[in-house]
Amino acid sequence: MTNPPLKAVTLTHVRYQKGDQFGHFLAWVSLVPVFISLGGFVSHFMFRREIQGMFFYLGLIISQFVNEFIKTTVEQARPETCALLETCDSQGWPSSHSQYMFFFATYFTLLTYYRIGVLSRKQMWIAGLVVWSLALLTMHSRVYLGYHTVAQVFAGATLGVVLGAVWFWVVNSLLKKYFPVIEESAFGRMFYVKDTSHIPNVLKFEYDNARAARKHVSYKRATD
Repeated sequence: MTNPPLKAVTLTHVRYQKGDQFGHFLAWVSLVPVFISLGGFVSHFMFRREIQGMFFYLGLIISQFVNEFIKTTVEQARPETCALLETCDSQGWPSSHSQYMFFFATYFTLLTYYRIGVLSRKQMWIAGLVVWSLALLTMHSRVYLGYHTVAQVFAGATLGVVLGAVWFWVVNSLLKKYFPVIEESAFGRMFYVKDTSHIPNVLKFEYDNARAARKHVSYKRATD
């Protein structure tokens, strides 16, 4: 009886040529989408619970479903290096890593530009220097490591930018009016879900309120 072929879980399975330090670096860069999803958004829900952040992550999930649908419909093969990487059984167009990162970069930049979230418009250089650099490095890593062709990563990047911009418009033009409803719902009250997108400087607002609360507690203890 012949055993069925084995298939690896490729979530964190990235290969590079032994001894190639730049390839090693790009292999870690290629895992940035995983870090953002598991580290960034899970931590966000645990400690921030912002409705805007939840819809941001929902958009990324929808984007990945769109990517998978296109891949299975088009069925474009990966480059010949897929044999060494053991990825020939999956499609390559468009690149999901590139699509994820360019969706993230686009939505994050629009949040900053419209002063929604923790960054102000004066801090847009952070989006340009850090977020877009990571997006470009991720795109380059997929070609350098042999997982995709140039055309496949550019297709993913283009789709990511378009979907990121469209989803930002949907959330902040059509769905934002329902944020107070979500905030006041049983789910919102149970999990302390909140919307602070109407506050110009969230960090300063929380800082000032935390200091005021601490002073109030200290005063109350002193007078008891």
